[in-house]
Amino acid sequence: MDYKVPGVFVEEIPTLPPSVAPVATAIPAFIGYTEKALDDSGRSLSAFPVIRRIDTMKEYEQFFGGPKLAKFRMDTTNNALTAIKITDANADDDNALHKYLLYYSLRHYFDNGGGSCYVASVGVYSSNPIKINEINNGIDALEKEDEPTLLVLADGIQLATKSDYYSSCAKILMQCNKLKDRFGIFDMPDGETNENFRNGIGSNYLSYGCAYAPYLRTSLVYQYAEVDIDVKSFFREKTDKGIKYAYVGSMGSSPKVEITKDASATPNISFSITTDSLRITLKGDKATSTEIITAWNDWKENKGGFTLFASGTSTDIPVGGNIALVPPTSGAYTMEMFKSSNTQHYNACKTELANQRVVLPPSSALAGIYASVDRDRGVWKAPANVSLASVIAPSRKITYEEQELLNVDPTSGKSINAIRSFAGKGTMVWGSRTLAGNDNEWRYIPVRRLFIFVEESLQKATGFAVFEPNTPTTWLKVKAMAESFLFNLWQRGALAGPTPDKAYYVNVGLGKTMTPQDILEGRMIVDVGIAAARPAEFIVLRFMHKLQEA
Repeated sequence: MDYKVPGVFVEEIPTLPPSVAPVATAIPAFIGYTEKALDDSGRSLSAFPVIRRIDTMKEYEQFFGGPKLAKFRMDTTNNALTAIKITDANADDDNALHKYLLYYSLRHYFDNGGGSCYVASVGVYSSNPIKINEINNGIDALEKEDEPTLLVLADGIQLATKSDYYSSCAKILMQCNKLKDRFGIFDMPDGETNENFRNGIGSNYLSYGCAYAPYLRTSLVYQYAEVDIDVKSFFREKTDKGIKYAYVGSMGSSPKVEITKDASATPNISFSITTDSLRITLKGDKATSTEIITAWNDWKENKGGFTLFASGTSTDIPVGGNIALVPPTSGAYTMEMFKSSNTQHYNACKTELANQRVVLPPSSALAGIYASVDRDRGVWKAPANVSLASVIAPSRKITYEEQELLNVDPTSGKSINAIRSFAGKGTMVWGSRTLAGNDNEWRYIPVRRLFIFVEESLQKATGFAVFEPNTPTTWLKVKAMAESFLFNLWQRGALAGPTPDKAYYVNVGLGKTMTPQDILEGRMIVDVGIAAARPAEFIVLRFMHKLQEA
């Protein structure tokens, strides 16, 4: 500094070299549909896709709302109450996925250790099919976001055709290869054959993605509105002289109540049930509705599907005739309608609905596993041999022989990671291969993600050198910074090698990585090589007999 005025001047001299700040490794972006999309002021947005970073499920609900409410029809099977899920196409399918999965996917992600993430809302719930152009618009919009490192098609699996889903997967792989800072987690569609999946996913940029199977039966329960629970198909009722008769049965039932007289009856009022008919036997010619209800409540036998309860004031009920119970004649008959009038059946419906569990593709849970493993161990640790939370069981069991066909394919090399259930261990992630399963360099997920982590960290850290003099002083700063970063990774077990020089190298300089022409054209070229630690996928224990020596 050129001093021109007398005085005391302070100069700060930097003594510490520049350092590499490690980038985040597990910030997933979920693509799908939401109930709404609000800005910070609470104003509704209509231009999609809408992308927002969230940290908690509460924050998601604040800006994007809740799930698409599920619809069920209550019925009985073998005299047991059952809930049949109604899809948006009005097709009864117990095994069908809920149409919109994003909300439940986020919950499963956080349950499995997930943290901060991005939500790319591509539209709001509607009765229309999920559209590939909207899903792809969400993928394109995420290209402008720098922070996401994992991409998950939360609602993509519900596209009209599997070819549409594979097309969106290919689009994600292309973006990952272009930006080289992110990785795709995909699902193998339920019921799809290994061959069809491998044909559909294509053959480009396979090291930037992985796939998992099968779907998971989670412990998450569906959210629903009681007005959307149709009970007309199994509920019959009749009000007569102060008693309301109700019956829960199958759609084809024709329940009736018969009131007869038996002078020798003991007690004075007795009941008997055959199939879907109830016989009330009176000792005299009549009884009050209060007496009948009291006797009914005291009767400890199996009451089948019948319920009797008071309706109005006590009235004499005479002997004679049959009372036919029929379903409501008009309009929808919902669970909400008998919340107060028939609490027994209302509570039975609630109990059965609580047993209906959400089935989800595994990608969202795996994103949470990636985040948890990265936080606890590091990106170089394989996200496998880890149990899944909020999972009851896989939707189907995969045997050892079936996993052989998933894990290794000599023709295409497209590995599919299995999720399996083991006695005493729970539901485990039992595979850690990319889609490039036959590639010796990029076969394993932790190897691919470690390189993404190192490349992006060094790329951002060396930004200070842009427009600096292309001289040995600058080269030395860059080399020292990179070597310090890699040495720390080696110490933590991310790199293989007994000594640092066996685990990595950093070269930069004239005559090493650059020619005089490179200097003239403003290029500073740094060569970095790392020996990534690979997972012990196959552990072989060899045993043999040792002969007695004495």
